[in-house]
Amino acid sequence: MAAPVIAFRRERVETIEVVVGRIGKPHGIRGELTVDVRTDEPQRRFWPGARLLAEAPRGSAFTHATLTVRRARWHQSALLLAFDEIPDRNAAEGARGVVLRAAVPADETPDDPEEFYDHQLEGLAAYDVDGTPLGEVTGLLHGAQDLLQIRTTDGRDALVPFVTALVPEVDVPGGRIVIADRPGLVQPLPEEPEDPEEPA
Repeated sequence: MAAPVIAFRRERVETIEVVVGRIGKPHGIRGELTVDVRTDEPQRRFWPGARLLAEAPRGSAFTHATLTVRRARWHQSALLLAFDEIPDRNAAEGARGVVLRAAVPADETPDDPEEFYDHQLEGLAAYDVDGTPLGEVTGLLHGAQDLLQIRTTDGRDALVPFVTALVPEVDVPGGRIVIADRPGLVQPLPEEPEDPEEPA
């Protein structure tokens, strides 16, 4: 009697790229860099051995497509990273402005239920609190304040600060987001009738 054959099937996991940081100025002479953190979960993204995708700014001579975290530490509320591919301060100078991305499983969600990845928000239908359709989320702009990009029902683009006061409900499984619209935020301000000119 022949021994049973056990077949292993390798499952392919679909991944997406999420922005996790932007490299800032060098720190010290050993190649450490400050990082403008763009994730609420730095411990999940910047551990020693983590491989991050590197996107150099236009016109940069930086050539590394991936970077491997050698060391991560906090210093006066700033994250300092050392990468295997950046051995010294000179190399660190050339990395300024590089955007760091992590490849994560497409079905991964942040630990905090009040946090979302960009791809989870893109494509959600946007509604006013009274149920009026406002449009669709087309993206998220990251800056001093995150802004939702909304393509309105009449084809315009609107930016909405992604704060609880203006976005009280995000229902990813339901495919919808609720925006507490304000005059001129998503819907245009009503046009004021022109005053008839008084006779002279």
